[in-house]
Amino acid sequence: MSLVIQEHARARLITDGPDPRPVPVELRYDPEEPGAVRVRLPGGADRTFGLDLLERGLRSPVTRGDIRIWPCGRAQLVLELHSTDGVAVLQFDIAPVIRFVSRTRGLTAKRPPAATTAPVTRA
Repeated sequence: MSLVIQEHARARLITDGPDPRPVPVELRYDPEEPGAVRVRLPGGADRTFGLDLLERGLRSPVTRGDIRIWPCGRAQLVLELHSTDGVAVLQFDIAPVIRFVSRTRGLTAKRPPAATTAPVTRA
């Protein structure tokens, strides 16, 4: 049985218009994909990147490939996604993201480490 962690969050899609548009976003961690976070956007658009990237982005600006994450003050987090279609900028309240990372790290801490050597047998 897989213990999938999901956190539903409301983000604001930053556009050229005067007001950001609220969008529902799902953050998802599946132990079958260790170290990966899936961000599900409206319309079925998913982006997957490292949990470490999200965790580091809570503290300081980080970039990996076409994804940028940075804290915006003490209460917001910005996620910038680049694609061939353009750029999407999402602004999150930081609390649900911290809660998600915390729950995910709690689950990964409980997982036994992968065996890297053969077990020792005694005669």
